[in-house]
Order: sequence, then structure tokens, then C-alpha cells
Amino acid sequence: MARIVWACLAWCLAATIAHAGPWPREAGHSFVALTGEHDRNGNSYTGLYAEYGLSRRRTLGLEISHTDVGETSAMLWYQKSLDRGDGPNRLSYSMGFGAIRRNGELLPLSQAALMWGRGFSGLWDGGWLTAEARVKVAGKTEEVTVREGLSQVEYAYLTPDIVGKLDLTVGVRPAPSWALVNQLRLETRKDGDFSAKLAGSVVYDLTGPARLEAGLIAPLTGPGEAAIKVGTWLEF
Repeated sequence: MARIVWACLAWCLAATIAHAGPWPREAGHSFVALTGEHDRNGNSYTGLYAEYGLSRRRTLGLEISHTDVGETSAMLWYQKSLDRGDGPNRLSYSMGFGAIRRNGELLPLSQAALMWGRGFSGLWDGGWLTAEARVKVAGKTEEVTVREGLSQVEYAYLTPDIVGKLDLTVGVRPAPSWALVNQLRLETRKDGDFSAKLAGSVVYDLTGPARLEAGLIAPLTGPGEAAIKVGTWLEF
């Protein structure tokens, strides 16, 4: 579960720096990010995130992830702005569908999200604040053994594994070429523990359209270990 948390953190932070989240991608423009995380117990994660602007208010995205235990997921999602593009606040929703391969099984995966954002002006010009609420539903196979007469029969049921997430992100730009990003991530799941994690990153603009991110993820409560994160992405 911690690996999935790190994945979402990386995607959200990368997208926020590139003015996604509730901000739609400009029509005809693309964004691609590759991120890796590693904790002190040797657990690792690799994620690919991509966006393409369909129109002024619509964005299409793709997320692919893989963990060191062989769990792989892929999701295609669609996002639409709910605001008119004027004023300080931005509001969007998104829906996504895909699949996750776990323990040799291919299971369905879906999510719905509501996102709000606001940019800073004046002294904090170039900074931003976002809040993203997500519900992710993954298929899970459960086996039940029942007795029928003198025999025992096993039945396999596909049940939902539901995860609720709330990400609160604050970013500031002390200089035009780099930014500081802090994110508080809250998570609750069906039949699981509540968790809270804090992620801090430094993002530096490289030559051309490339950026580099390096940071730490620290658990505040619930399961998980501290992790380091490195990511890079392109806008074109």
C-alpha cells in the first residue's frame, strides 16, 4: 500500500509543478513524467504519468506503475474543468478506468476525483495551493469455502477494494528556476488503517522543457516507511 501512496504523491507533485491538477493542459500540448521511489527496507516503485490537452477545458491522461513485488497497473483518465477559466479559483473533475495485475490476476481498476486550485499573487507570485479528493476502486478476489452435503466447495468472488484519498499541496517559487513543494496526504481504505504522510520536494528547471525533482516522503501515522523520491518530466 505504501508503494501506491508514493506513486500518487509523485504523480500529483509532478502534475502540480507543471500546472495540472485542477488546471487543464493546454490544447495540443503534452506532459510526460517518470518517477522512482525507494525506502530504507529496499522497497521500490516506478511510475509513468502522461497528459495531453484535448481542448481548452479537457485533458486526457495515462498512468502506468510497477512495484518491485511485480504489481503492475495502468489507467486511462479524462478530466474536465468545471470553472470558466476566469477568477482566482480552478475546479475540475476526472474519471479513470484501467486494470491492475496482482498475484498473476488481471483485475479492474477505476477512480473518480474532484480537484480545486488557486494561484498566489503579490509576494507569493508563482505559488499555488491545491486540494484533491479521490476515490479509487480496485478489484479483489476473495475465496469462500462452503460445505455442500459431504463435500467442500470453494467459490471465488470479485469484491471492491476501496481507497479514499485527500491531498493538500502548497507550492512556492523563491526563484523563477526552482520551487519548493509540500504535500500532506491523507488516506483511508476499506478494512484498513488510516494513514497520513508528508512529502517535501525541491524542483529545478533544467535546460529546455525538462525539470528535475528530488524529495523525501515521511509517514506521520499509519503503515509505511520513509522514502526518497527522484523524478524528471518534459512538457512539449
